[in-house]
Amino acid sequence: MSGSGRPVESAIETVIEVDTASPGTPISPDLFGVFFEDLNYAADGGLYAELVQNRSFEYSPADRPEWHALRAWERLAGSLTVATDDPLHPANPHYAVLRDGTVRNEGFDGIPVRAGESYDIGLFARLADGIADRLIARIESRDGEHVHGEAELGPLGGSWQRYAAVVTSQVTDPDARLTLTTAGTVHLDLVSLFPKDTFRGRPGGLRADLARVIADLKPKFVRFPGGCLAHGQGLGNMYRWSETIGQLHERRQQSNIWHYHQSMGLGYFEYFQFCEDIGAKPLPVVPAAVCCQNSEVTGQLGLPNEEMPAYIAEVLALVEWANGPADSPWGARRAAAGHPEPFGLQYLGVGNEDTLTDTFRDRFSRIHDALREHHPEITVVGTLGPATFGEDWEKGWAFARERDLPVVDEHAYKSPRWLLENTRRFDGIDREGPHLYIGEYGSWRNNGRSAIAEAAYMIAMERNGDVVRLASYAPLLAKRGHTQWLPDLIYFDNTNVWPTLNYHVQRMHSVNAGDTALPVTVTGAPRAPSAAEGLRHTVHLATGADTRAEFTGVTVGTLGGEPAPLPEFVNWHAESGTWEPDGGGGVRQTASGTEGARLLLPEAVDGRSYAFSVRARKTAGAEGIVLGFAGTVPGTWCQWTLGGWGNRSTWLQRVDDGVPDDLSERLAESVETGRWYDLRVEVDGRRIRCFRDGVLVHDVEDVRPDPEVFAVSAVRDTAAGDVIVKIANTTPEAVAVRLRLNGADDGPGFARTTLTAAPDADSRFGPAPAAPVEDRPTGPHLDLPPHSFTVLRTRAGSGRGRPR
Repeated sequence: MSGSGRPVESAIETVIEVDTASPGTPISPDLFGVFFEDLNYAADGGLYAELVQNRSFEYSPADRPEWHALRAWERLAGSLTVATDDPLHPANPHYAVLRDGTVRNEGFDGIPVRAGESYDIGLFARLADGIADRLIARIESRDGEHVHGEAELGPLGGSWQRYAAVVTSQVTDPDARLTLTTAGTVHLDLVSLFPKDTFRGRPGGLRADLARVIADLKPKFVRFPGGCLAHGQGLGNMYRWSETIGQLHERRQQSNIWHYHQSMGLGYFEYFQFCEDIGAKPLPVVPAAVCCQNSEVTGQLGLPNEEMPAYIAEVLALVEWANGPADSPWGARRAAAGHPEPFGLQYLGVGNEDTLTDTFRDRFSRIHDALREHHPEITVVGTLGPATFGEDWEKGWAFARERDLPVVDEHAYKSPRWLLENTRRFDGIDREGPHLYIGEYGSWRNNGRSAIAEAAYMIAMERNGDVVRLASYAPLLAKRGHTQWLPDLIYFDNTNVWPTLNYHVQRMHSVNAGDTALPVTVTGAPRAPSAAEGLRHTVHLATGADTRAEFTGVTVGTLGGEPAPLPEFVNWHAESGTWEPDGGGGVRQTASGTEGARLLLPEAVDGRSYAFSVRARKTAGAEGIVLGFAGTVPGTWCQWTLGGWGNRSTWLQRVDDGVPDDLSERLAESVETGRWYDLRVEVDGRRIRCFRDGVLVHDVEDVRPDPEVFAVSAVRDTAAGDVIVKIANTTPEAVAVRLRLNGADDGPGFARTTLTAAPDADSRFGPAPAAPVEDRPTGPHLDLPPHSFTVLRTRAGSGRGRPR
């Protein structure tokens, strides 16, 4: 896109010219997809429709310290214990022993049932002794006063067998329970309750409403299973695809890196089946034979050399399982599961956000060599580490070029302003080098400001769709009361699904995809006003979450000049936390259990060249110390965090609109409790230097490009015969636009879809405050609302557009 701009406050008409006669540039047919990771209870208790929690009695303290094998189960009568001798399967070693009694399962925040709907109940049982050889299964109210439906299972035998029945609920109850009653002693395992009404009616399948909302995105691909989940918390916790297929009771369950449990009911077969059901390509990610570098205690470790041949064979087996004929060893296992035809795997990710160590390079290279030799048809996706800059990112690009990788995976969790400042960053990517997969990205909020900024960033991806091959927002799903990561694309509880403003942006892009990028010229586009630079800067002292600290000797001064003490702390503003003078000229933050505490001195510093110094020590808590400076307008400042992220890292950030972006790499440095640190920050224009005990820690130039506040792309959908124009107006003003389609008839009609969202309008755990609106304007003159994303479709040359 080319063009000239104007200040945002100008009322001059903006002209958008699209050369529809140009052959254009072919772009990826797989550009916008989704990323599914079992995070925020996305699988068990979420997309996987199982209603019984801990159905196999495999919960343990490895999941959470307070969890055990009977978590979510309650004994109502008789005796209930757990045994491991002669289990149903070695991969599923625990089972329940119920003697002359009744046991109840609470489900995932209750068991939701609807009147008139049927539910499949199934379980494995073995009769140990007793005169009764049957089980009574009931769906009951939470208080047990009302039976919504029941079934009899049996007769039971003396060896493990599966028993099944259908229960129809007589009432609607969002908080029901499942009970099992027997006389005698019965062994129980894999106790399951599924709605008949699953997505596409598949038994033991996916929750219909959640799956449908994902399907409505019309994603071109689905990434699975991670994310951090893929390489796991230590080598023993890596996600091993081959242990997630086959019979449910033969799958190895394990703890989830996000601190709960994985039943593996939603395993690789269910994932590939879902991709096929919604017309999306699978993009599985296997570990690069290393665990997550953030693994507690161990850090990144590589599989021992003697285990590598078997692991490489396991990766190659995945390709055969997905694509091999039904009479091949692994293709036969796929066929036995009910899918004789190959799935058609094209992409395979190897590694996720891995630190580019020698160990990683070695393990990745061996896997890549084997895939290149045995399956050259597979497009291997590499990794650039966890950031969009820095040592791992640079090493990742160099390694990708060295290995001649076709695609590399970059992750970008950024502020809305960063997204707008970086819409041109793809323009300079080497078209002859590796293509880019933006595997995880988002702008840290579910409000209108973030959603429309994401729309603009996706426009930039589309303009460069010849080199940006794939992109997926992350995370996808989040359950109320069980979130480990915010924000997310879709929120839900047991009975509701809430797509966000960000979701609407994703869908508007995905269902209006093209195959060819067309040249666009914009004249008179709004420009961002120059950032107001205050003559005085705010500084602040802060602590991390649930952390207490002391500060003393706070001074500011011109660089090279004498430092001056700041006003008494009684003149500072306590934004959060509990701040108390220590009686010696210092101050203490004494509150615990807070998300963080900040003590501000507004307009403390005269000019943009100064030094800010303090002595600080952490007295207790989980995190560290934070110094804030360069605050010019509300919601905008810089901050130096020492001992953040669980007291594991130290780094420098810029905060815009309350959303932080990293300015430096994260150093693996913590803070010691009880130790005094001499801290000094020097600000000299855009240069920031940070010293700890006289040692330079960071030296950064905070230089940023101007944000693109009015972004435009145009593509051709050859199959539909349409030209599609996308416009993100992130400014606070309406923009009058004249659209010219050069090479098309004058005055065409358009199918227009518009999402208008106030910057601070939030959309979590409830209906989104705005939704796309469709209409059909005529003529080339359009008024674009402030804070809006608009998609225009037209049949170039015919004047007809089709809404999507």
